[in-house]
Amino acid sequence: IDNPEEVVSLDQKIKVVVKEFDPQQKRIALGYKQLTPHPWDNLDANIKEGDVVKGKVVLIADYGAFVEIEPGVEGLIHVSEMSWSPRLHSAQEFLNIGDEVEAKVLSIDRENRKMSLGLKQLTPNPWDAIEEKYPVGSVVEGTVASLTDKGANIKLEGDDEGFAFSRDLIKEDGKQAIVGETLPFKVIELRRSTRRILLSHVRTYAEAKAEKVAVEADNTKKAVKKINSNLEKTTLGDISELAALKDKLEKGE
Repeated sequence: IDNPEEVVSLDQKIKVVVKEFDPQQKRIALGYKQLTPHPWDNLDANIKEGDVVKGKVVLIADYGAFVEIEPGVEGLIHVSEMSWSPRLHSAQEFLNIGDEVEAKVLSIDRENRKMSLGLKQLTPNPWDAIEEKYPVGSVVEGTVASLTDKGANIKLEGDDEGFAFSRDLIKEDGKQAIVGETLPFKVIELRRSTRRILLSHVRTYAEAKAEKVAVEADNTKKAVKKINSNLEKTTLGDISELAALKDKLEKGE
């Protein structure tokens, strides 16, 4: 209630409870709501943690939104419980006063008249499928969305987003990737606790080069081994025949 006129009107006769009397200040504190049962006392006793309730957003703060599920009974949806996205920092980005919402009861404390609600729990956690969608070692296409002091946010498929450190944004020509560029990225790590996909453009070509060098070195090693093997099979008789052939060639026979 923001305005007394929502409850009482001028010249209306009402009953009240004397809460405090201060004869020195000639002041009397009165209460009106004390004449009716507290709304929490009438709250459905069957509502428990895990239930889904409906309500209207009646107040929004930076840290969350209060939802009235019954007259006088409100629950708090903390901003961290509104979306699976780690980029949501303010409740105003997600809800408006007057919105009708469904939310899951995360906790309920009837004694202290507190209730915590969650919105994101009604939708699948995108990270449940991240490991299958972006397995470590796979190469995906991404666009540099924005730069930070440590690297860049990389836009992937749909609403998915990854991060690449500055050292992993160097292109094959030696230049740094810029905002708006679409490049191949290798998935190098999945951090579920912080919901971050770590990516590297450098590894898409540097590792390929290293692999090529390793293959060439292996082929060279095999060739040398084959030559040495053939030399080991050469007999003394073969050497004598070669010496005799050399003599004939020198004598012109």
